[in-house]
Amino acid sequence: MAFNCELKTINAIATISVSGELDRKAAPDFQAKVEEASKQDITALVIDMNELEYMASAGLRVLIFAKQHMPNVTVYVVGAQELVADTIEKTGFNESIVMLSKYDAAIIEKN
Repeated sequence: MAFNCELKTINAIATISVSGELDRKAAPDFQAKVEEASKQDITALVIDMNELEYMASAGLRVLIFAKQHMPNVTVYVVGAQELVADTIEKTGFNESIVMLSKYDAAIIEKN
């Protein structure tokens, strides 16, 4: 399945919805959206992974890039499927972000 990502920003919350397979070829597209979000005045970055089937280490590097370049922004990963969540958890990066099984406005929109 082809990779697709879209960025939407509402009330200081940037959401990047990703779908398909996030491999090394798709990672630059994902990084471009993260960079675009980093230029905005946001308090939260939500990565909606409900439709993401696969994530290679290149995708994980973009998540790390997001956290490093937006140290004052909370990064949420929402809806990661088991294989994707395992990739994040095995590296310990889940300790640097907030992982949620579904979008929870009470948590994400609290700021």
